[in-house]
Amino acid sequence: MDKSETIKVLVADDHAIVREGICLVLRGYDDIEVIGEASDGAQAVEQVDKLKPDLVLMDITMPVMGGLEAMQLIKQKHPEVHVLALTVHESPEYLRRVLSLGAAGYLLKGTTSSELVSAVRAVHDQGMYLDPKVTRKLVDEFVHKEGSSEGKGTHVDLSKREREVLRYIAEGQTNQEIGRILFLSPNTVQTYRSRIMEKLGLHGRAELIKYALRAGFLDKEQNLS
Repeated sequence: MDKSETIKVLVADDHAIVREGICLVLRGYDDIEVIGEASDGAQAVEQVDKLKPDLVLMDITMPVMGGLEAMQLIKQKHPEVHVLALTVHESPEYLRRVLSLGAAGYLLKGTTSSELVSAVRAVHDQGMYLDPKVTRKLVDEFVHKEGSSEGKGTHVDLSKREREVLRYIAEGQTNQEIGRILFLSPNTVQTYRSRIMEKLGLHGRAELIKYALRAGFLDKEQNLS
């Protein structure tokens, strides 16, 4: 495969053995190229400036400069660079914080090698990946929160198909995956996604996902008809 077609990845983690393991996994795939490593947030920012990766696999908790601060600086200086957070934190609060800083993905360190690779590809190709385990916790938090009806019923202007697409977006599905489920082309799914954002006055994938979660689109009892 031509190097220009590969996903250029920078791996940032303060634990050398973890970093080496991640790099070993990623280097086993022809469509992924590990172009650099960093052991703290400050190094990650410097390496992004120097190497211009497509994607940064970023540990949240690191010395010198934490992953969250590094993530914010990277997105400010290089908005085109995707950041995939890799962390042990399962708290929905961390997920919300990471999304608010512009990250394109959230992956737990207990994940499998195949899930890691799938997340890297999903973030690069579709611009978003959320670990299902953390997403489920966030959804449960909204569903069981007192007054969780807040935000529900505000999607009345969406068609049944748009509500279906929005639910799958909230689950972290890619355009291709949603298309396979609903028997639509990825381009048609993207059209629905754009239309939903326009109707709801939202301005990005993170806002769209947070709205879907707040509105209870993963509450299995919600009627989509």
